Amino acid sequence: MSDQNNWQQQVWQQPQQQPQGYPQPQPPYYAPEPPKKGKGWIVGLVAILAIFSIIIVGMISCTSMFTSSVGSFSSLSGATVSDVDYLTSDAVGIINIDGTIQYDGTTSSPEGLKAQLDKAENNPHVKAIVLRVNSGGGTATAGEEMTSYLKDFSKPVVVSSASMNASAAYEISSQADYIFTAKTTSIGAIGTAMQITDLSGLYEKLGIRIDDITSADSKDSSYGNRPLTEEERAYYQDMVDQINETFIETVAEGRSMSVEEVRALATGLTFTGMTAVENGLADEIGTLEDAVEKAAELANVTAYTTVTLQNNSSLDMMDLLDILGSSSSTDDLSAALKELGLDGAITR
Repeated sequence: MSDQNNWQQQVWQQPQQQPQGYPQPQPPYYAPEPPKKGKGWIVGLVAILAIFSIIIVGMISCTSMFTSSVGSFSSLSGATVSDVDYLTSDAVGIINIDGTIQYDGTTSSPEGLKAQLDKAENNPHVKAIVLRVNSGGGTATAGEEMTSYLKDFSKPVVVSSASMNASAAYEISSQADYIFTAKTTSIGAIGTAMQITDLSGLYEKLGIRIDDITSADSKDSSYGNRPLTEEERAYYQDMVDQINETFIETVAEGRSMSVEEVRALATGLTFTGMTAVENGLADEIGTLEDAVEKAAELANVTAYTTVTLQNNSSLDMMDLLDILGSSSSTDDLSAALKELGLDGAITR
């Protein structure tokens, strides 16, 4: 029995001598590996990176709210992706209006554009602005607000049209002092649209019945559960016509054209850049560099640099994920978080 006990001691690594007699069955026991020294920082770093990754994934899922918050506070933070705050000589600022005109905090939104226009207005070294426009339009009210901000801007503004400069984007552009376009740019599309989808036929085929309890007969007219009545259709048409008339008047004022001239061009369709120069919606065929030179000319400056004005987050979520996935130092990570405004700030 003594040999058997000794053998069990070796196998199970029991700390005490087994009693004499038939041994009691013991569950398997694996002796723990001795702790490795000097690796605790790795565990801590992994934990920190995991926490940051969870936070970032959550933030990516609500990017629109985050960017809206960034745009709202960009004029307060003073941090931008350009060196505009460190300018010591004359410069032409470039603002990109890229994508749908809407309320998302970017420079394609009223709050985002105003923040950068204010920065250019208050910086004595920024002598003029070039709007680099690549947008097919968007929300009418957002375009109206952005147009108003551009009207109030005191320095020269030149537009450089990329592949698309249409609808609300063109309404904004029409307030510039000069508009460049490429030959193949789709520009114009002066018009207003409202879309109401009628799903009642589909619901009927699926056996779905929807009852809307409303305070007025037309309250559910835009819900898509039934066709519009003739009165409702006429009402919405009048609304569209009113909004479109303000569009026409705004373009006429900005382009120094008569309302009748612009109304004749308000077909809702875009023109090529070549046709737009001919009909007066644009001034010249040219590139971004041509637009910058024109802006400097209007500002009466000959020696200048260019500077990009945009939201205060030069580092997007994917850039930060790249940092987290690399072997960057904690100083790099801290700097990245501060640039994103996450250091001590609550974002929604």
